[in-house]
Amino acid sequence: MNTKNRKKVKVAILDLYEGVPNQGMRCIREILNQFSEENDIDLQTDEFEVRIQKEVPGLDYDIYISSGGPGSPLETEGSEWEKVFFGWLNRVEKFNDNETNLIKKQVFFICHSFQLVCRHYKVADVTKRKSTAFGVFPIHYLTSAENEPVFEGLKDPFYAVDSRDFQVIQPHQHTLKQMGASILAIEKARPHVPLERAVMAIRFNENMIGTQFHPEADAIGMSLYLQTEEKKKTVIENHGEEKWRSMIEHLNDPDKIMSTYAHILPNFLSQALDRL
Repeated sequence: MNTKNRKKVKVAILDLYEGVPNQGMRCIREILNQFSEENDIDLQTDEFEVRIQKEVPGLDYDIYISSGGPGSPLETEGSEWEKVFFGWLNRVEKFNDNETNLIKKQVFFICHSFQLVCRHYKVADVTKRKSTAFGVFPIHYLTSAENEPVFEGLKDPFYAVDSRDFQVIQPHQHTLKQMGASILAIEKARPHVPLERAVMAIRFNENMIGTQFHPEADAIGMSLYLQTEEKKKTVIENHGEEKWRSMIEHLNDPDKIMSTYAHILPNFLSQALDRL
């Protein structure tokens, strides 16, 4: 890919963390910085605080990444910030649907954003889990992911950081088909009833994709974060010491989180640049 002569590429990060301390925004920034340096590309990155400030980007960006965030993706339905968020999404859709716009906007939704968009499009049920999913878990491909460039280079299964109290389940196949959307990955391999498991990734259309897990989680940063006294205590109190030790072990395995971090968002960015 010849990138040296490319124009400046503008990336908008939609921050849905509502001011809550997190690792997600740091990880997204670092992936963008690394990608810019490794590919000698001038990435202009701007951040928009969606839930408190009700900020959303305009259509003058090439790439959009919408973050994870705390709380329920159900209880905020109809809130002012959601109206602003889905107004932005509607404008991006209209832009991409306009045949005269040959270069389309590329969008990636992470975790909370993914759940919101699944609810908005009515492609599946979004429900509360009986218990919190927290840890490093295997993610399994479906057939539709075999030619998905964003997953290129990953093993099946691959591993990802998961941290959520809600889930996307029971996909609505008719709606997915009407949209031209496809489910790419699920929570756990159960070939006889694969759609009963949580949906972990969907390509909504040619220009929009999302994951319910955190592809931005970096192994070293997350490992250091989990080993701080405060976070270690919190994890052990809520999930037990075995879960904490398991996470540290998985984070340090190069075939697990390090591989996911090095592939999914960088692959998305590469694909987006090719389409520019």
